Amino acid sequence: MAGVPRSRRTGRAAVNCLRTLLERHDHIVQEIDGQNDFGEDLYVTFTDDGQTTGDVIKVQVKGGKSWRRSYGYGVPVAQHAETWADGNVPVICVVHEPDGDGLYWGNATAQLLQARREQTTLKTIRVSSEAQLNDRSLSGFVSQVRRYVGRYRGNRALLTELGEMAGVDFDPADLVLHFINIHGEDLIFWQRRGEDFATLLHSDLDWDPQRITPNMLRLFGGLTANYKLDDLPEWMRAFANVPTVGDIILDEDEAAWLAACFGASRWARNAEEN
Repeated sequence: MAGVPRSRRTGRAAVNCLRTLLERHDHIVQEIDGQNDFGEDLYVTFTDDGQTTGDVIKVQVKGGKSWRRSYGYGVPVAQHAETWADGNVPVICVVHEPDGDGLYWGNATAQLLQARREQTTLKTIRVSSEAQLNDRSLSGFVSQVRRYVGRYRGNRALLTELGEMAGVDFDPADLVLHFINIHGEDLIFWQRRGEDFATLLHSDLDWDPQRITPNMLRLFGGLTANYKLDDLPEWMRAFANVPTVGDIILDEDEAAWLAACFGASRWARNAEEN
């Protein structure tokens, strides 16, 4: 007769532990048949006050001591990098620790997208030993993951795409405007409500955040604002009348776009502009 591998028992214990926890709090769990398991074990639909929501995640569950690492636990990415990063539904990795029956989680989709921004290859999803799932922490987990799921819905989808491109997280209340110059470079104008400055994110500046204010924008003669033309070295005179914002040289289209951005975001700044 065929034997049953020990790994099946460990895997089932992990799935059952997570499923029991989620269903105890009225979330809906749909298990994926083993023959159709291509890197995900469960679909989870979150509920809110007894009502179903449209927030769904996929979960890869691992069980056993072999996943332990110095920082907690690690789940191999293997061949799942593209599907976990680019799918329509975010993927969460959960590890079941048999000693103590603990559950720990990590956001596989978020980690893979961050690695892509940093132009690195991620081989393992990190699961911190601090990110525990239990009856006390579940509501916080659900809130955090539902916010992440919401990043890909409606108007938030555009903010998410721009944020992932620039490596920042935009709040839904932020004013975010996008521009592509004649060289194909991306510029993002980012104004938070209540701040008297904006942030310029520029792909040609490696997305290094530049704090800017309206009074820093020089539409003409940016370099001659503080220097006389005759005092500039000859190689700088060709740039003497180009637009600038702070120390950043702009072309006329970029300057006009920034001026429009400052005008459109005036309402969001509560401090008087100098």
